[in-house]
Amino acid sequence: MRYPAGPPPELPAHFRGRPTIDAARCPPACRECAEACPTQAITINGTPRIDLGRCLFCTDCLRACPSDAIAFSRDYRLSTDTREALVMEDNVLELARGLQGKTRRLFGRSLKLRQVSAGGCNGCEMDTNVLSTIGWDLARFGIQFVASPRHADGLLVTGCVTENMQLALQKTYDALTPPKIVIAVGACAISGGPFIDHPEGHNGVTGRLPVDLFIPGCPPHPLTILDGLLRFLGRIDPEPTPGQRT
Repeated sequence: MRYPAGPPPELPAHFRGRPTIDAARCPPACRECAEACPTQAITINGTPRIDLGRCLFCTDCLRACPSDAIAFSRDYRLSTDTREALVMEDNVLELARGLQGKTRRLFGRSLKLRQVSAGGCNGCEMDTNVLSTIGWDLARFGIQFVASPRHADGLLVTGCVTENMQLALQKTYDALTPPKIVIAVGACAISGGPFIDHPEGHNGVTGRLPVDLFIPGCPPHPLTILDGLLRFLGRIDPEPTPGQRT
């Protein structure tokens, strides 16, 4: 594909992008969507907020809403630099600005990542692996997955970090040569996903390792992952979009 030089690939009809809430259509004191959300991704304290780091894109909220105030857009751009930026208010999302200064000069043209599945269901792992196929050809951007953390510039972490994987993840991170990069892909890696507060899980990598890029979704579409990685490396110029800060 020619993306990002050309248009993005056509997304399937069932694709669910960035969710939005039309607060003007919300009935007073209505909390149906928040109560239906299995991961408490929606909070209603005056202005409705959606935490994309917790969102499973499952549409339970959409089905529960009595006024059709919730919708899933076709916008695949979801990645942020900080965990706090994933909490949307007034449908505004601060997209990732990526590496700056010396780190961009170091990694902007060549980035080697060690992928760690820290207790994932293989959904995020499969959509990450797709990027290495001939149709996507991630290597043309200088981004490659490597077999050893000693050959890597950073980690791409999926999964909720189970009890049995926490030590392996820490050892893999320790084996990296500074400066180290950590990318959290999927709701599980960011917040624990559907396994939030499970006694055998650790609610993802957030808070355990310093995360530089958050790519939400359950799982995120390969285009969402690619967009996040290219923004991270400064390969996509920010373009202001209504209802979204880039």
